[in-house]
Parts: sequence; structure tokens; C-alpha cells
Amino acid sequence: MRLLPSRLWPLLCLGVVPMCLAQTSAPPLRVLAAGSLRAALTDSAAAFEALQPGVKLALTFGASGLLKDRIVGGEATDVFASANMNHPEALAAAGKAAPVQRFARNAMCALLRPGLEVTPETLVRTMLDPAIKLGVSTPRADPAGDYAVQVFDRIEQAGSAGAAAALKAKARQLSGGPNSPPPPPDRNVYGVLVAQGAADLFLTYCTNALLATREQPGQRSVVVPEAINVSASYGVTVINGAPPAARQFVDFLLAPEGQAVLARHGFAPR
Repeated sequence: MRLLPSRLWPLLCLGVVPMCLAQTSAPPLRVLAAGSLRAALTDSAAAFEALQPGVKLALTFGASGLLKDRIVGGEATDVFASANMNHPEALAAAGKAAPVQRFARNAMCALLRPGLEVTPETLVRTMLDPAIKLGVSTPRADPAGDYAVQVFDRIEQAGSAGAAAALKAKARQLSGGPNSPPPPPDRNVYGVLVAQGAADLFLTYCTNALLATREQPGQRSVVVPEAINVSASYGVTVINGAPPAARQFVDFLLAPEGQAVLARHGFAPR
């Protein structure tokens, strides 16, 4: 078979040989994101790709603190969407990323096993009950665990003496840690943990609790009372050296179209 002269390859890549187009297409935009964003960002990515022909996103989800450590350790990525502001701000302060922007808010809810009767008024008493297995995510590795600790502190500040220490001591750190079992690929991990009996009550994001109740018959969620709840701020940043599409995706998340997708999944406006 006779090879074509090299000077003819540019002409072929103008459209005669489709294979050339594949060879020159841009690599996927790499996005590391908090696990609680899995459903929302999957839909956001699809909507963004529909608006940007030729742009594809490669999404990786996990505990925000662990993802931040991976970026610090040299893992290549383009966008980091965290369940708090602290982790992306640490990257920006280290000169690795652009200024951080808040793009969504969340709150804390209690996910309940079937048959456990709890109301917002009885939630604190139930969590303090020695017979109740209380589940949380791993603090410092997963912001959901940090927010749970803040709820414990607010319970004590609201007048329950000794509650913070008691709740921190009994809480089972079941997810989001470096040694936690990997979450199931097709199920909400919090619903699975409650269904398996690892926790009677799991303190997590309201968006997580909503997904779990849709997947697990009999499970319910109760919103943590406003007086002791926390506002979870989600921050996003573009990593230095990312292509222009990274900034465009962040702009999409901040725009009305992106905010509408997040709202459909239970996130509050930024």
C-alpha cells in the first residue's frame, strides 16, 4: 500500500478522512465534584454539552476534602466543585486555582430508617438516645461531616448542656473518609447505609436525604430545625491551566439555566 505524501495530510483532515477529526478533537473537560452533586452535575453537564457542541465533560465524584488533596498531590483537573468554600479557597490561596465562587447552597436533614418516628421537635432527643445509631460523614474529609459537627455545637448552644460532646462521641463516621467503603455506583450511599442497619438516623444534606427516600421504601427525612441547622455553601473554581471551556462551564452553573438544574435537585440558590 502506497503512503500519501505528508504534505497531503492537512488537506485530508479538512473533512475527507473522518478519522483525522477524531485525532484532533479536544480532550474531555475534567471536573472533580462533591459526591452530593452527582445527580445535579450529571444533568448540568448534559445541558452544557448540548449548548457547546464538541465539548465533553468527564465527571469524577467524591468527598470534597479528599478531592482537594488529590489536586494538591498533582492530579490533573480543570474544574473543582466542592461542598464547602474552604477546600477550593485553599487551592486558590496556594496559587493553584482562580478565585472561588459560591454556586449553590444546601442544608442538613436527618434520614430515618423505616419505623423510626421523629419530628423536628423530637429530633435532638432522638439523636441523643443511646439506643439510636447516629451516622455522619467523616469530618475534615467530607464537608457533610463538618456540617454535622456544627449542628452538634449549635444544639449545645441552644441550651442542651453536654450535647455536643455526647453527639460527637456517639456519631458513627460511615462515609466520605479515606478508609470508608466506596459508595455504590448506582445507589445513594446514605440510603444504603441506613437500609443495611449501619445507622438508624443519618445526618446529611437534605438533597442526599431526598434521593435516599426516593430509592429506599420506608425511609423518611426530617429537616433539622432552623435554629440549629447550618447553611452549606458550595464553591467552584477553575484550576490554573484549564482550557476556556472550564470557565464557560462555571459560568453556566452560575447562570439562570444552571441554577435551574441545581434547583430541580433540591439545591438552594447561590
